[in-house]
Amino acid sequence: MKDVRPLGFVSATALVVANMIGTGVFTTSGFLLADLGSPWIVILVWFLGGCIALLGALCYGALARVIPESGGEYVFLSRTLHPALGYVAGLLSLLVGFSAPIAAAAYAFGQYLAPWTNAAAPQVAGTVLLLIFYALHALHVKRGAWVQNVAVIAKVVLIAAFIVFGAARLPSPPPPNVEALPLAAIAGSVAVSLVWVMFSYSGWNAAVYVASEVRNPERILPRALWVGTLIVAALYVALNAVFVFASPPEQLAGKLEVGQIAAEALGGAGWARGVTAIVALALVSSVSSMMMAGPRVYAKMAEDGYLPRVLAPEPGQPPRLGLLLQFALALLLLWSTTFESLLTYIGFTLGLGTAATVVGLVRLRLRSSQLGPSLAVPGWPWVPGLFLLAISAITVLTIGQRPVESLYGFATLAAGWVLWWLSQRSHASRQRSTGSSTPPA
Repeated sequence: MKDVRPLGFVSATALVVANMIGTGVFTTSGFLLADLGSPWIVILVWFLGGCIALLGALCYGALARVIPESGGEYVFLSRTLHPALGYVAGLLSLLVGFSAPIAAAAYAFGQYLAPWTNAAAPQVAGTVLLLIFYALHALHVKRGAWVQNVAVIAKVVLIAAFIVFGAARLPSPPPPNVEALPLAAIAGSVAVSLVWVMFSYSGWNAAVYVASEVRNPERILPRALWVGTLIVAALYVALNAVFVFASPPEQLAGKLEVGQIAAEALGGAGWARGVTAIVALALVSSVSSMMMAGPRVYAKMAEDGYLPRVLAPEPGQPPRLGLLLQFALALLLLWSTTFESLLTYIGFTLGLGTAATVVGLVRLRLRSSQLGPSLAVPGWPWVPGLFLLAISAITVLTIGQRPVESLYGFATLAAGWVLWWLSQRSHASRQRSTGSSTPPA
């Protein structure tokens, strides 16, 4: 008999770590320095991002205890607020949550490997990477998870080693001149920077997308979420401290390959090549984890009647057609957009989705307290309240600073609502023609 729940605590935690440690941590700090100017503020932003991600992980863990099903925001919002919101969240997962970040990671992979690929276009190496992991995860769930676990452990060990040896070679950092920092004036820039950083932290919720394949999900999923998030937050703050203090800010500002530049400043060309290998491994496991998690959302939507039924696999089998759909979308984005243009749009839109999910948690908690024993939410009401306050502040300030990218995010949500309305009309038409009254789940 096939094991329909092949994933344990290690695999679930590795999925969180692999999703989080990807494109952003090795590419974002150069853009942050260009906007913020001070390396100390950059480190502060990474720390704040980790705090927000941990708050979100605690909230999602509470939801996972009562809704231990694959599907992520699609399932959570459908169960706690309204099926329309779940439908929109599912479409966001298809494009913004997984396909676009996969494309960004594949692009960064090709960019970092350019010195080793005779300066071929980054899309070429990225395409090869996507093809390999589409094939791997389409073959077998457990084997794909095993390969990913090994890659994640190697990645964490190598990053920790770079932090230790890099910190020992750092020049003395300049003391922070707090009085000279125009904190009020740069509030908008900090908000946009947090959007980019939250894109780097996105993945703290990754394990909930495969909940139906995790053993004892009510107990394992919450622990996997917060343990994985803590590991990554600690690595991010330490790693970016090494990056931003390795070279003068003007040498790093606005650069994508900030890890290579910092490593070369610390140890020459040999260190730069070593960091390139670490980055490549990080991006490989990131693409692998997103390839693994994303199609589970589409499979759940197919089971509920919102996507073609063929996307729902047999129990114990990988969602092969969902993997193929995600591979095709990621490939299209990889060859049609630039890396930087994806960052704000992805971070802004995903932030709205996670905030809506936590609103659903709050509603469920209030309803449960009226009907019987209250839903256990860590740090209630401060944890969900602080998370919603942080995302709301980032959203408002980002709209003022980056109206175009914000407009694209809202347009994506509006398009999702239109598609939901059309799907309901289509379903109502089928009801009238068949005499059935059963709505989609």
